[in-house]
Amino acid sequence: MTIEGDFSPKVVVTSRSFSKSAVLRKELLRVFPNSIFTDHHQKLLGEKITEFIGDADAAIVGVEAIDDSVLKHTTKLKIISKYGVGLDNIDLDSLKNRAVFLGWTGGTNKRSVSELTLCFMLGLCRNVFGSSFKLKKLEWEKDGGHQLSGKTVGIIGCGHTGSDVVKLLAPFGCNLLVHDIVDKSNFCQEQGASQVSLEAVLEQSNIISLHVPLTKQTHQMVNTNFLQKMKPTSFLINTSRGKVVDQEALKKTLMQEDICGAALDVFVEEPPVDKDFLSLPNLMVTPHIGGNALEGVEAMGRAAIQHLVLFFKNSIKNKI
Repeated sequence: MTIEGDFSPKVVVTSRSFSKSAVLRKELLRVFPNSIFTDHHQKLLGEKITEFIGDADAAIVGVEAIDDSVLKHTTKLKIISKYGVGLDNIDLDSLKNRAVFLGWTGGTNKRSVSELTLCFMLGLCRNVFGSSFKLKKLEWEKDGGHQLSGKTVGIIGCGHTGSDVVKLLAPFGCNLLVHDIVDKSNFCQEQGASQVSLEAVLEQSNIISLHVPLTKQTHQMVNTNFLQKMKPTSFLINTSRGKVVDQEALKKTLMQEDICGAALDVFVEEPPVDKDFLSLPNLMVTPHIGGNALEGVEAMGRAAIQHLVLFFKNSIKNKI
């Protein structure tokens, strides 16, 4: 990957995890020597992200919000290259209106997320998390839970990650129920799964795993009504987006033990601050690490770099 000619675009990287990767920094600088990386420990917000992007020609963006309040001050910006797969933090209409190109590739970190999802499923079923917490307090309670094998697993959202979870579950002989707004009948037939209604997923599943993007339709789709329809012995897993779940409704449900437990990698507010919620014994939490396995980080980073390379190569060609 090289950029020919004298033009050296100014590239800023707002993503903290990209900036912390020595491998990705080296690879980006090799192609775009005029690159600047964030050294902030917190996510860039508001004026800070506007100031950081400044007069850059391109930005590699992770979870930072990019909307018109930012873009109206970054007038030299030609391309936003997405580090990651979710686009809910980027105002696509504003990009279009201001003629800023978007570089994005879906599914680059799907295996990283799907492996964490499988980890949650096994950990919840076998009581790994609960028994570990107790043993650390010198409580010796031998409750091994139950096997994942043979259980009914509901996958809500069967895109890149959801479909990969289905494939990872193949050796466990689970009864796989898939719900998606897109026809997945061919995929389900290949994988021995069934595409069913949302009602069927809620009523029949021992485990429900969420793999949907954050949209107007999915915002707080997991609400009180959703949770009340789940089996009392079931588990909920969310490795998609925090705002897909009504966190207060889930908190109440877990406190009342209306479902058996939940595991979350994503939250409405990140980092979360509700200590009472986080400390619930039937809730397992991780700090949004689903897509951040080393291999996932590098795959997302390389995809973002490649979008910049292709964009500026085409820009140079069009000028000749």
